Amino acid sequence: MALSHTGLAEKVLATARAMNASGINRGSAGNVSARCDGGFLITPTGMAYDACSPGDMVMVGMDGAANGRRKPSSEWRFHRDIYLARPEAGAVVHTHSPFATALACQEQGIPAFHYMVARFGGDDLRCAAYATFGTQELSDALVIALHERNACLMAHHGMVVFGRDCDHALALAVELETLCEQYWRVLQLGAPRLLDAAEMQRVLAKFATYGQQD
Repeated sequence: MALSHTGLAEKVLATARAMNASGINRGSAGNVSARCDGGFLITPTGMAYDACSPGDMVMVGMDGAANGRRKPSSEWRFHRDIYLARPEAGAVVHTHSPFATALACQEQGIPAFHYMVARFGGDDLRCAAYATFGTQELSDALVIALHERNACLMAHHGMVVFGRDCDHALALAVELETLCEQYWRVLQLGAPRLLDAAEMQRVLAKFATYGQQD
């Protein structure tokens, strides 16, 4: 059953707090949104999540018009553009998690060093080109990097993930940070050994029916 506006605002805030509690984000960095009728609800800019109430979540229309007592996250553009480009996206999580950010600061994506790379839709994870935060240029770069993927790194910035709802998006963000840590550790040992394209195609096929199906 679909959540009410208030229920969805509560869920967005709870997800933002859980993001910080899990260690994949700190302070007021990062942001969370969830799709709703007419647009999406997003965390406010520059506010500590523990100091927020559900009423501080901001409604933003697909035309970019914000409605609420707070200003929306400065990154609202890429949330909107992900929803416009990807109808399957129900929620977006953006973090500055340590290992994803470390790789992103090297402008480095993640190749098929582990089969779990396929969890994100393909045989690699891309790093989106750098652009100043909050700009349309950044949003455009993310939409390109997310082609046929549900996550990417963001050069000199962090990561972004979308899922079918807040719980799914947060779970994927935690999985991506774990994968980034593993890849970072592998790099300390030298050039990584990669799975071949045929094996990644087999894994992608298995992920198509992975987990509990509705």
